[in-house]
Formats: sequence, C-alpha cells, structure tokens
Amino acid sequence: MKKSLPIRASKILVTFGIGCLAFVVAFNNVVDYQSNFLFVQHVMSMDTVYPGNALKHRAITNPLLHSMAYMFIILCEFVTAALCLAGSLRLLTRINSDAEMFNKAKLLSVLGLSSGFALWFFGFMVIGAEWFGMWQSRDWNGQESAFRFVVFIVLALIYVVRDDND
Repeated sequence: MKKSLPIRASKILVTFGIGCLAFVVAFNNVVDYQSNFLFVQHVMSMDTVYPGNALKHRAITNPLLHSMAYMFIILCEFVTAALCLAGSLRLLTRINSDAEMFNKAKLLSVLGLSSGFALWFFGFMVIGAEWFGMWQSRDWNGQESAFRFVVFIVLALIYVVRDDND
C-alpha cells in the first residue's frame, strides 16, 4: 500500500462530506422552502436591525427580489454539492495514480469548496451580516452558522489543495 493512500482517502472523504452537507442544506431549503425564505426576507428587509439604524436605506423589501435571492442561494448550494461530489468521485478514480495525476484531479473539488466559501463567506458574512446588518438581529442572525461552514470549508480547502507526494 502506498503511504499516501490513507491521506488521499481522507481528502476524498473530506470533499465528499462537504458535498453531502451542501446537498442536504440545499435539499432542505427546497423541501422546507418557507422556513429559510423567511430568514432571507427578514435579513434583506432589515426589519429586525437596531431601531434608527443609519444603514436601513440598504433594505430591499421587494418579495420578488427576496425569492430571486433565495433561489440563487439554493442554486449555489446545489452547485457546491455537485462540484464537491463530482470532485470526490474524480479523486477516487485517481486514488492510485501518481502524485501529479492525483493533484491535477483536484480541480472539481477545489471549485466546489471555493463555491461553498463564496456562498457562505461572501453571501452570508459579507452581504447578509455586514451589508444588511444581520448581526444586529436577535431572531434572524445566521452569522454563527455561516462561520461554521466557512471554517470547515476553508480547512478542507487548505487540506485538499496540499500537494500529494508519493
């Protein structure tokens, strides 16, 4: 057995795990659409931020835009899932290849992890928390959840992109 085989298997598992997480999140958002739609609606409407907030001019109260934003979030979750799952499958098919071939096979995994980072960091931390002031809401604050996702994804990304040397 190659000494790198367990490490390669763990990279496949990590990518697969993030892909499964993104898929379940997206699936749940489709099956229970209304629950998290309300979250998006309240965040974008900025109706639960501190009273007198000088940033409330950023609020978007159009229900069509709320629906479009939520559908875009769900689409990004499915894209993240598909790329991570396809990436883990591609890595699995190259698990016994030389280091150069295995490292080249990481592209889909890297794209999937990067799309998850973009969604949960930029979408939730930058846009939701900072632009729309989500951090000010006691009831509609997803910062903690988004931060957990971002940390897991960044750690996975760092680990997966590390070159495998035979």
